[in-house]
Amino acid sequence: MALTPLSLVNKSLELVSPPSTYARLDELIQDPNSAMDDISKVINTDPALVTRLLKIVNSPFYGFPSQINTISRAITVIGTRELTNLVLATSVVNAFTGIPKTLMEMNTFWRHSLACAICAKLLAEAAGHKQSEQYLIAGLLHNIGSLVLYQSVPELSGEAIKSARFGHEVIYLAEQRVIGFDHTEAGEALIQAWRLPESLGFVARHHHTPVASGYAPEVCIVHVADVMVSSVPFGHSGDQHVPPLDPVAWEKLGLQPEVIPQLLRRVAIQLEHLTANLL
Repeated sequence: MALTPLSLVNKSLELVSPPSTYARLDELIQDPNSAMDDISKVINTDPALVTRLLKIVNSPFYGFPSQINTISRAITVIGTRELTNLVLATSVVNAFTGIPKTLMEMNTFWRHSLACAICAKLLAEAAGHKQSEQYLIAGLLHNIGSLVLYQSVPELSGEAIKSARFGHEVIYLAEQRVIGFDHTEAGEALIQAWRLPESLGFVARHHHTPVASGYAPEVCIVHVADVMVSSVPFGHSGDQHVPPLDPVAWEKLGLQPEVIPQLLRRVAIQLEHLTANLL
């Protein structure tokens, strides 16, 4: 049977549970008749999740002056959507297991993904976009398809990584040549299978090629964030090259290059706080 993004995702779904708590919370948020107590009850059914969430909310990442001891208080302080996004982040970071360390060290992968998430959120704020927290999740999941490849076809993935590393080839092009498709297609397929918002799959699919998205704002922001954090670098997702920047995507943000050094310093500070509590 020929390999396809969907066939690999179906194989991964046997090992990786979809973020069901997030899905239940998202349904409640969309329901005008739901209340804050309904959301608190869903989260409180998972004590380990509650512990992780309160740890993050009370960390220097948020920097609140007083201790937050309950989920209902956390909702009041940071908002329902922000807390729901944290639920998704904690679920995804802990979802994939069994990937050989010789292929990908998971902390290295998630450091890059979290750095991209933080950078995307800061870029969105700087560019004047409202609801910047949605860019955090888009940045976090932009390379999630890489984990599908690493888990399902580790030998082929290893060949693509070596080709990119030693052949001066961008990873997604190496994947297309070796596997027949790349991590952006696998990422979109996984996000669809998990029934996450369509916009997240759209960003995952086009973050290397924003022109193919019609230069959609969310794609441009994650594309630029990915290039920025790869240049430092804050971890990596397999390819240690800096992906090429589409200059039009940068122009669409309407920002001056002078903002980059200060923004990357903020990414570095926030990344240390977030990884200390998530990884």
